[in-house]
Amino acid sequence: MSSTDKRPSVAMVTVTEDQHGQRLDNFLVSRLKGVPKSAIYRMIRKGEVRVNKGRTKPEYKLNQGDLVRVPPARTKPVAEVAPFVGDSLKSQLEAAILYEDDGLIVINKPSGLAVHGGSGVSLGVIEALRQMRPAQRFLELVHRLDRDTSGCLMVAKKRSVLKKLHDDLRQGNMQKTYLALLWGRWNGLEHRIEAPLRKFQLASGERIVRVSADGKPSLTLFRQLELYSNATLVEAKPVTGRTHQIRVHAQFAGHPIAGDDKYLHREQAGYFEEKGLKRLFLHAAGLELEDAAGQKRVFNAPLPEELNSFLSRL
Repeated sequence: MSSTDKRPSVAMVTVTEDQHGQRLDNFLVSRLKGVPKSAIYRMIRKGEVRVNKGRTKPEYKLNQGDLVRVPPARTKPVAEVAPFVGDSLKSQLEAAILYEDDGLIVINKPSGLAVHGGSGVSLGVIEALRQMRPAQRFLELVHRLDRDTSGCLMVAKKRSVLKKLHDDLRQGNMQKTYLALLWGRWNGLEHRIEAPLRKFQLASGERIVRVSADGKPSLTLFRQLELYSNATLVEAKPVTGRTHQIRVHAQFAGHPIAGDDKYLHREQAGYFEEKGLKRLFLHAAGLELEDAAGQKRVFNAPLPEELNSFLSRL
C-alpha cells in the first residue's frame, strides 16, 4: 500500500436524528469521502454494508438508531483548502439573518453572492455559514437562488426540517413571492404565464433555459404593482420551481427582467444601465410556510436600498 493511501477499519455507526430519513447510499457517500460511488454500490451489493446486521438496498431510508456497518474503503486523500471567510462577509451574513430557530435559518441573501461554491465560485452562502457555525453538525440549503438574485433563502439545521420543507416545496405548500422590474409597460393587473421550460447547453458551454414543447410544465403568476415610462414593477409568484423560471417566463411574455445578462436584449439592457442599474432586478421578497408545529410562518425581506434608489430615478 502506498504512503498516499489510507485504509480505515470497519466502523459501526449509529444513525442520528439529523441522519434520519437519509438514503443509505447518500449516507455512505457523505461518510466515505473520496470513494467512487461505483465502489459504494458494489459494497452494498456484496453485503459488506449492513444495517442492523442485515443486508439492505441502496435506497433504504435510515431510521434514527439504526446501526450501520461501514466497511474499510481505500481512499485517496483529497487536498482541500476551505476558502477563507473574511470578517466583512461574516458580518454581512450575520446582519442578513431574518429568522433563526433550532431547525431553520432564513437569510436575506445579498445579490452577487452564490448560494454554494462550484463552477468557478470557491465560496457561497452555505460554505460561509458552515465556517461561521463550526459546532453546527448539519447545515444544508433548502432551495437555491440565482447568484444575482437577492432575498429570502432557507438553510436547514436538521435533516427532518430539510425533508419537511422539500416535501412542502414539491406539494405546493409553500408560497414564494418575488419583486421584479420588467422591460416595457406590461398592461393588465394580472398575468398567468404557463409555458414548459427546458435546459440547454450552448456551444460555449453556457447553460440556458428556454420555453420548449418538450420541457417541464411551469407556471408563474405575475401581478402589476407600478407602471413606469418604459418599465413595469411586478410581483411574481412561481407555482412551480424550475431553474430561471421567472426570468424566462418574463422574457417569453415580451418583458424580460431589468439587468438580466442572459435573457435581456442588449438595447434593452442599455436603457437600464444608462439610468444606473448595476444588477439583476429580481428579489425574493417573501416566504409563507408551515413550520413543524403546524404554525403558519411569514418571512419578508425588504427591497435592497440600491433597487429602491433605482426605482426613484425612474
